[in-house]
Amino acid sequence: MLWSKLRDRQVEGLKFRRQHAIGPYIADFVCLERRLVVEVDGGQHAEVAARDAARSAFIAEHGFHVIRFWNSEVLENTRGVVDEIADALRERPSAPHVSRRCADTPT
Repeated sequence: MLWSKLRDRQVEGLKFRRQHAIGPYIADFVCLERRLVVEVDGGQHAEVAARDAARSAFIAEHGFHVIRFWNSEVLENTRGVVDEIADALRERPSAPHVSRRCADTPT
């Protein structure tokens, strides 16, 4: 559901990728230009909060900002989630051009 709102540059005119590798992790959605990662978590993530925190820290160390939403939030308030993503994009400066290889490989 969220992908249908993020694809085709519908949010702030920026391109998102889905299931994008950042080091050993696969981000649900990423905007490389603004270095923003959007994660959508199901109920199982409440049980693995420490693992998610380590994942977010790794991604942040590589220059990305991570925002997380619960599955239920996306389903019940898709417009609000998209608005929050748009706000986060506006707060992030444009990143210098980054090749796909650099974005995938830890530094």
